[in-house]
Amino acid sequence: MTTAEKTLFTVRRADTAPAPSLPPFGQFIGGEFVASTSSSTVDIVNPATEEVLTQVPAGSVEDVDAAVAAAVAAKEAWAAKTPKDRAAVLLRIADIVEANRDVFETLEAANTGKPAAVAEDDISSTIDTFRFSAGAARAYSTLGADDYAENHTSVIHREPVGVVGVITPWNYPLLMAAWKIAPVLGAGNTLVLKPSEQTPLTTLKLAELIAGEVPAGVVNIVTGPGRVVGNRLSEHPDVDLVAITGSVGSGQKVAASAAASVKRVHLELGGKAPVVIFADADLEAAAKGVRSAGFWNGGQECGAACRVLVHESVAEEFTELLVREINEISVGTPGAGDVEIGSMISKAHYERVLAALDDVRKDGLTIAVGGHAIEGPGYFIEPTVVTNVPAGAPITCNEIFGPVVSVETFTTDEEALSRANETMYGLAASVWTKDSARSLTAPRRLDFGTVWVNSHLVIATEMPWGGFKGSGYGRDLSSYALDDFSRTKHVMYNRG
Repeated sequence: MTTAEKTLFTVRRADTAPAPSLPPFGQFIGGEFVASTSSSTVDIVNPATEEVLTQVPAGSVEDVDAAVAAAVAAKEAWAAKTPKDRAAVLLRIADIVEANRDVFETLEAANTGKPAAVAEDDISSTIDTFRFSAGAARAYSTLGADDYAENHTSVIHREPVGVVGVITPWNYPLLMAAWKIAPVLGAGNTLVLKPSEQTPLTTLKLAELIAGEVPAGVVNIVTGPGRVVGNRLSEHPDVDLVAITGSVGSGQKVAASAAASVKRVHLELGGKAPVVIFADADLEAAAKGVRSAGFWNGGQECGAACRVLVHESVAEEFTELLVREINEISVGTPGAGDVEIGSMISKAHYERVLAALDDVRKDGLTIAVGGHAIEGPGYFIEPTVVTNVPAGAPITCNEIFGPVVSVETFTTDEEALSRANETMYGLAASVWTKDSARSLTAPRRLDFGTVWVNSHLVIATEMPWGGFKGSGYGRDLSSYALDDFSRTKHVMYNRG
């Protein structure tokens, strides 16, 4: 892509890159790849080079119906397996991913433009997710039997929900699939998964490699547009729960469609994470933290540290430190060596981020560093810091989902926490302070599902991930995910 404005950053480009191992063409239904009923296809593009990697089917309603039928046929036998048996399958999946790590990392990088460090972290986290869910499925327990009414003994059972429809996003294709597949299967459900039409390749490759380890029909994957495949999953009468990681708009559509059949929904939606930096904070650590957590995966991250609120007494010093950090960020294509930021996921998203930067200029805000497209092939945008942002400016509440961090100031603790909460999102936030009392009180007043203290975007598989308000409800990761993908049944025995 080209820009008429001078850029400060250049793109490091690999001379050669490993050829990705592509999955078979077709829909994965009933344990095998089958032809789609639709003749339409979707081009899958490498966003770092703009080259078409391959094509996948643009699935149909009939494809979804066939996949759901396969999941329904398999659900009774899969639910009847012991937790030990289901855990063994999840552990085998983890082993397969680990044995094929290079295949997945290369394919994920080619499909998303991710740098090597991000792709490697995604695959490592995928492996850990399957292994954790295997253990959690075996350790999962609830209330035991007891008497709560005269001459009656009550027993609580945790049961699978049944068939789960899953819709995953483009920013972490394989990892977000794992975040759903592992607990869904661990809880004893079967599933039909729709990957993003832009980034389906690693999910399809996973299906190819685990086909012999998972009973037919337990895992099904249908590619295609959300308006067709996703909508049918949401409304299908034989889908018992639908789970989505995506934008607020996508989540609203899923919830509205699911309401017709009164099915449960699991929504992990967008974010606009505030980073509250108090006057006593370690400013150098905070600047490095924002560099890492604000620009990880090119800022295409719902928990990104994208909105800084810093005390006015240290704002100038912090901003200088942050700008210095951001100036050191390297941008490049997969295989180009040690780079921090890759491309935006697609031309359409690249143009949306650039449009947001145009709005920043129209609003008269200061771009301290970056702010431009980078010339050459691929959808690259400079890492950007916007300063002197007034309270209530659009950039403080709109999710840009790119390499853009804004900086605003506050005067009092009350103002900082109040303004941090003034957003429709409630996914994640962080507090930076050396004051032990503030480190305990401030997180409790922030209306976000995860709050870090003196760090940001550190995720542990054992701990839940999910938001409040417009960021949705339900939890990924941890044993709480098994709660979300199961149901509670009370059985009462009359002893009289």
